[in-house]
Amino acid sequence: MIAVRSLFVAGLSLSLSLAPVYAQEAPQEAAAPLPLNDLRTFAEVFERIRTAYVEPVDDATLLENAIRGMLEGLDPHSAYMGPDEFAGLQDSTQGQFGGLGIEVGQEDGFLKVVSPIDDTPAAEAGIEAGDLIVKIDDQPVKGMSLMDAVDKMRGEPGSSIRLTLVRNNGRPFEASLERAIIKVKSVKSEMLEPGYAYLRITQFQVNTGDEVRTSVNRLKADGELKGLVLDLRNNPGGVLQSAVEVVDTFVDEGLIVYTKGRLSNAEMRFSATSNNPSGDVPLVVLINGGSASASEIVAGALQDLGRGVIMGTDSFGKGSVQTVLPLNNDRGLKLTTALYYTPKGRSIQAQGIVPDIRVERAHLTLDESEISYREADLAGHLNNASGNERPTSAARQDASPLADDYQLSQAVSLLKGLNVARERVQ
Repeated sequence: MIAVRSLFVAGLSLSLSLAPVYAQEAPQEAAAPLPLNDLRTFAEVFERIRTAYVEPVDDATLLENAIRGMLEGLDPHSAYMGPDEFAGLQDSTQGQFGGLGIEVGQEDGFLKVVSPIDDTPAAEAGIEAGDLIVKIDDQPVKGMSLMDAVDKMRGEPGSSIRLTLVRNNGRPFEASLERAIIKVKSVKSEMLEPGYAYLRITQFQVNTGDEVRTSVNRLKADGELKGLVLDLRNNPGGVLQSAVEVVDTFVDEGLIVYTKGRLSNAEMRFSATSNNPSGDVPLVVLINGGSASASEIVAGALQDLGRGVIMGTDSFGKGSVQTVLPLNNDRGLKLTTALYYTPKGRSIQAQGIVPDIRVERAHLTLDESEISYREADLAGHLNNASGNERPTSAARQDASPLADDYQLSQAVSLLKGLNVARERVQ
């Protein structure tokens, strides 16, 4: 099991945030009698540590560590947040925070990169999803708590850090990074070819839904839109409402996602609003193992509603919802309060979204060794009656910029095929 942590270093959490809830809203069974025997055991352990530990430990530290252990023992995503961590979580959902720009988890005692964030020190250093961080500034990570490891990767913007990583069970390699204030651009879009557009979501922030809608309208205004690639690869998730708004940009009606939990306000249903600016433009959604949480909501909804073709590799499989519970003294709890389900009732927890078409990451290389001739190359060939001829020199084209991204090139090819099929039916 991978325990995931996202603070300043990690970027945006794999959590889906709901509105804050408070203790008085707990279900009635929470009013059961306190386990007095267990509490007596806790008090006894607390007192023995105070009096017998090799070094003095103040009461506040012991109690805070006890709280952290209580939360971390529940599931990989529940956590106690001190003032800095709580403020960092709030900053990350607004798209600006300090750190390296990676979403990290814990696996077998090491840190595992869940997803690097675009245009951050981590991405620029070539760190990839699935890499294992084994050392931080030459200090082994093995045996270090997830919280401590994350704290060690924090620091002042401009300060340096050296990570030792392992990729695909290969030889360790080092990456030197400079910490920075991470300003994440949530949505990027461009025309790949005439009629075929690319829209990437790096994270689901508060304004992501509006940005996606604006991008779609702008792409349509640039000319006839024949197909759109929605890229959710290495997107660690974010704000639940933004995920709903993104799906709403592409569908006219239907259930998008629903959640189930013990609290009354943890059970929610979200449906389309019939305000779809994309029309029926063919859609391909790219996902991979770094697509988590809100990304999986979007991919799962579009898949269940038949709105798009999901392409790539299996997603991360994070299907739980975390609610941020503010505490006193600028502290907070991030508590798992619900599970989310796709329109057809699928839980993605620990399973992920399985693509409709599986395409592994690869690179295209043009085969320039093939020498061929066309009829138009032959001396004395008969002329075409229409005056249109295509010799080999005219037929050969420069390598497409899509050649560097095999999954993306396959997505565009599929969109072209869908348009050919549609035109022949009409």
